[in-house]
Amino acid sequence: MTVPVKFTVAILLAIAWTTLSVWLSQRWLVDLAHITNWPFALIAISFIAYVPGFMNAFLISTLAFDRRPPRKGLTTYPAVTILVAAYNEAAAIRDTLTSLSRQNYKGTLEILVLNDGSTDDTVAIANKAIEDLSIPANFTMRVLDYEVNAGKAAVLNRGLALASHDLVATIDGDSWVREDGITQIVERYVNDPPNTRAVAGAVMVRNSRHNFLTRAQEWDYFHGIAAIKRMQSMYHGTLVAQGAFSLYQRDALNSVGGWPECVGEDIVVSWALLEQGHRIGYAEDALAFTNVPTTLKQFTLQRKRWSRGLIEAFKAYPGLLFKPRLTTLFIWWNLFFLPLDLVYTFIFIPGLVLALFGHFWIAGPMTLAVLPLAALWNLFIFRIQRNMFHGEGLKVRQNFGGFLFYAIGYSLLMQPVSVWGYAAEALGMTKKWDTK
Repeated sequence: MTVPVKFTVAILLAIAWTTLSVWLSQRWLVDLAHITNWPFALIAISFIAYVPGFMNAFLISTLAFDRRPPRKGLTTYPAVTILVAAYNEAAAIRDTLTSLSRQNYKGTLEILVLNDGSTDDTVAIANKAIEDLSIPANFTMRVLDYEVNAGKAAVLNRGLALASHDLVATIDGDSWVREDGITQIVERYVNDPPNTRAVAGAVMVRNSRHNFLTRAQEWDYFHGIAAIKRMQSMYHGTLVAQGAFSLYQRDALNSVGGWPECVGEDIVVSWALLEQGHRIGYAEDALAFTNVPTTLKQFTLQRKRWSRGLIEAFKAYPGLLFKPRLTTLFIWWNLFFLPLDLVYTFIFIPGLVLALFGHFWIAGPMTLAVLPLAALWNLFIFRIQRNMFHGEGLKVRQNFGGFLFYAIGYSLLMQPVSVWGYAAEALGMTKKWDTK
């Protein structure tokens, strides 16, 4: 099947599932409307059951149809500049540079470590690492020390201005890139359709064994984020080339003015590329492992920043909602996150509390009907991701406790934090990129 046909079939299957859900929920809808009113009942059940059901059904259908073209090796590999933005990364920068020095990339690599006014020993450790590491002859690695902190977008733009090559990759200063990561993201870029201007790598969790919170985040990256990017890329519209590990065409970045000064610089620059009609791909097997937040404070600040970034993107490029292309569905999909998170936070969570006291008006037996679809979704993506890991010579580590929290309780934490982020952006609160 062609991509448009797959898209149409997936839409029809999602509509069929949603229609079934509406039919099954009639009693629930009537009972809730009797207790409250019809507008409240329709809004609550739509965003508790119908919309998430449609999204999950569409995602499962898409993954079932996914037959992406194979990534092929290249006769010659283009030169790449890697920008490593670093702010107070003394604990991790040596590992990041070590991983880059071990890349099996056959082309020229220019690695620029962009120190953004760190107040710790980031610069000294990075310079010492460069002295100690065995750096291949086709690689260069140097530190650019900017003494005053300017923010991530500003320091990336400084690096972009100094980049020597037409392809530019970004890597966070606390990430470990697999030895074939650069090779595979470049191969995906070259093998993708000609209007591709950026490719998102696959970011996984490196410090997942630190505590229970990082164990749950491992599943979020391995299942949730990876599945969404895979689905979006199938329809030629990955919405975010994340700063932690992505590849861009330098001229395309320059054409949109580089990274904007905001807290969600990666999503906003990605939407700028989409606004110009470009395509963003996804290299599902180009792996980088990053350190995720280890404390509740760090986690909430990070997810708050991501939510603010989404609002920034909508404010900057509202016209994407009306672009005549398949990816427009996912722009609307992101728009629906706002009411979904609001309803979940202010209606569904109180409904769970009521259910504990025997009042099943909002959360009750009918809400359990979504569990089979959720289980099927998790089974699908686990199988896909496990096969990808096996192809890379990796094994999925046991993390059942983290999965239980991810499947059952993760949204109780994440979605209220997202609402906090939306509110902070709406109220114009002070923005700060760093969450450490």
